Amino acid sequence: MTLTILIEQYKSSIEYKELRKETKQHYRYMISCITKYFGDESDVNLLTTKKAKLAYDFWCSMGVSYANHIIGVANIVMNYAVRMEDVSTNPFASVKKRSTKSRKIVWTPEQVKQLLDYAYSDYKWRNLGLIAQMAYEWCQRIGDMRVLTWDSITFDKKRCSIEQSKRRAEVFLPISDGLLEMLVQQHDDFGFQKYIVPRPSPYKGEYIPYSMFKMSKFSRQLIDEAGLPRELRLSDLRRTGTTEMVEAGVGIAQIMSVTGHSNPQSVKPYIKNTFDSANYALTARQNRDT
Repeated sequence: MTLTILIEQYKSSIEYKELRKETKQHYRYMISCITKYFGDESDVNLLTTKKAKLAYDFWCSMGVSYANHIIGVANIVMNYAVRMEDVSTNPFASVKKRSTKSRKIVWTPEQVKQLLDYAYSDYKWRNLGLIAQMAYEWCQRIGDMRVLTWDSITFDKKRCSIEQSKRRAEVFLPISDGLLEMLVQQHDDFGFQKYIVPRPSPYKGEYIPYSMFKMSKFSRQLIDEAGLPRELRLSDLRRTGTTEMVEAGVGIAQIMSVTGHSNPQSVKPYIKNTFDSANYALTARQNRDT
């Protein structure tokens, strides 16, 4: 059986059809990375653990997180093949994923402003800038902002509703005046199609979201051109906004209603020992005693 035939069979399966549309899009991109490496007509019965490991190492050269996403989808497809008795084993099952280091980097308000000022000054970067602004202001994942659609926005109520891709949590978020102004302008230019922040130029006549790989590539270029430190990533903006809520003394329950976390323990990584948080705590104690 060729890889192409297996993938077509998987896409026709109930498992695939029941996935959310955004998840299907994510899987399709990862599958394209797999077929690009191995070739459409490669025989899946000839795939070995060694070949799978070499493929994973190659993908890791472009980023460990990127490689882990690909191998995750490869496991799903090959496990489906095993269940359907098209292959006897899954060669990706024995490939050990590399762990990604836990990031603790947060942006300063000045760095966020520098990024947005630069992005909004050039049309080619505007959509990436809006993705960054939404992720920062709403403390959401870049991936969810990347595929956000216009039906999530209620302009007259200045409100956005998002079903998060990771936990399926639904959050309801206010839209600030500054962000609303940008969204109105964006709707004037891109309201004819469903995505709020698609790639600014159509692909094969269709406006589509940035792929995960393109998102990483172009955001790195944007950060570099804006003159910001290379250690920064757009994915840090969710952490940055959440950390700012913690430092402002916002309660855990309210933070969870924004971030979509279901367990207070999940918010602990955002709690840092900083001067601002210590100053807030001690000032609050002093005010209580007076």
